[in-house]
Amino acid sequence: MDADVIVVGAGLAGLVAAHELTSRGRRVALVDQENAANLGGQAFWSFGGLFLVDSPEQRRLGIKDSFDLAWNDWQGSAQFDRIDDEDSWAVRWARAYVEFAAGEKRSWLQGHGISFLPTVGWPERGDLRADGHGNSVPRFHIAWGTGTGVVEPFVHHARQAARDGLLTFHHRHQVDELVVQDGAARGVRGTVLAEDHSPRGVASNRERVGDFELTAQAVVVTTGGIGANHEIVRRYWPERLGTPPSDMVTGVPAYVDGRMLDISAVAGVRLVNRDRMWHYTEGLQNWDPIWPGHGIRILPGPSSMWFDALGRRLPEPCLPGYDTLSTLKYLRTTEDIAEHDHSWFILTQKIIEKEFALSGSEQNPDITAKDRAGFLKERVLGKGAPGPVDAFLRKGADFVSAPNLEQLVEKMNGLTDKALLDAAEIRRQIEARDLQITNAYSKDAQVQGIRNARRYIGDRLSRVATPHRILDPAAGPLIGVKLHTLTRKTLGGIQTDLDSRALGADGTPIDGLYAAGEVAGFGGGGVHGYNALEGTFLGGCLFSGRTAGRAAARQTA
Repeated sequence: MDADVIVVGAGLAGLVAAHELTSRGRRVALVDQENAANLGGQAFWSFGGLFLVDSPEQRRLGIKDSFDLAWNDWQGSAQFDRIDDEDSWAVRWARAYVEFAAGEKRSWLQGHGISFLPTVGWPERGDLRADGHGNSVPRFHIAWGTGTGVVEPFVHHARQAARDGLLTFHHRHQVDELVVQDGAARGVRGTVLAEDHSPRGVASNRERVGDFELTAQAVVVTTGGIGANHEIVRRYWPERLGTPPSDMVTGVPAYVDGRMLDISAVAGVRLVNRDRMWHYTEGLQNWDPIWPGHGIRILPGPSSMWFDALGRRLPEPCLPGYDTLSTLKYLRTTEDIAEHDHSWFILTQKIIEKEFALSGSEQNPDITAKDRAGFLKERVLGKGAPGPVDAFLRKGADFVSAPNLEQLVEKMNGLTDKALLDAAEIRRQIEARDLQITNAYSKDAQVQGIRNARRYIGDRLSRVATPHRILDPAAGPLIGVKLHTLTRKTLGGIQTDLDSRALGADGTPIDGLYAAGEVAGFGGGGVHGYNALEGTFLGGCLFSGRTAGRAAARQTA
């Protein structure tokens, strides 16, 4: 045997699994198709949000949360409807994960040196139903250091284990086959790729220079999802979401290619819920891209007005920050706009300064650098938009601004092949919304949501602009933002039991084979069901990677 356990994939789930194994004295071969600069995978680039329930941060802000409320939210969001089949393990994983988030998760992370911003975010505010999708309260805890900081301790552990002789890195090794003999996983085979010294995130070569085979008592697959492979995204795009856009921006590096899903299926692994996926509708073309088609997501506050490609205001719950997949479904299934791949935000300078954040560790240098003073100065006390947001406003291909609405709409029409927007009709809709701002009461769902958000001190201080008329010149200039679909996550994958053991086509575990992270639907083949509550992707990698590592360690004792 070349190792006790082979871990395929050096992203967050793989690093956590490797840490659990090496801390128990197991010898690990860590195999990844990218170079050493990419340790941590996609998680390195993330905003670092983590779903926690009834945390000290929440309690300090007056947020009343509980396991029961969080589990009710999760079930309403997941809408599990394949309980006797594809969801049979996912629903059990979901409950276990919410218990983890309400219990040990925070202290376990603190034990690895991970701490959180004092404010708690409130994404996915939901579909406006008590038993439907969405977070009833803020639960999005942002790690100091963003995703980079979450990955950091596990990278450190891996490098220390390598120095101690317990872990061997196999960079530039692309797995092409899982070796299953007599019903048991016993290793991997694949291609050795040519050296590539590209910086982190930059697409690397696929030049073959040799072959390899590694053997072990167990194999853990942690190779991520499909977000950079638009062909697979389109292949499994569900009918319920209409037709996939012709053009999409890509929210993950090129190596997030989904290869290991089909490779696992060839080895006899059961794949489930492949029609469930998570893509954002607030994507931007990155003015300074790192990987091909690099897109950035706006993390919006609730005040921007959202219009379809023809200039009609989107209906609730298609509001900024509320219901991601309902918005995607509306944009892709409404007959007269489905042929268009974009939608629009219209907002004011006052809104962008307070409400716009951008996904990604590189778009949040103050948090990534754990610069607490800089965070307070720029995001709470500062004037003007945060530096990365201002850079997109000045340099981004999807941003236009103007002193009045007619000039703004003219510039917006200049960003499309045909002039689809009518300034008079957009003015009518904005003026109707603006009339709702004149007192504390409103029949407009979005205005109600803004006022509800500002009852929460975290939003009022740093996330939600004071309600004002969009057409108030004192709040200007006006800003138009062209929005694209941004690919991100698959919510299905390898079906696993509660020990992260990969299941075969007959539903029984394959001896010695485990899966964790996105390739396993973050646990059970689809822990999120149809919708995510956010902060649950990194957390799912942590939880399932930990589970897989511990289970593989027990097997190889």
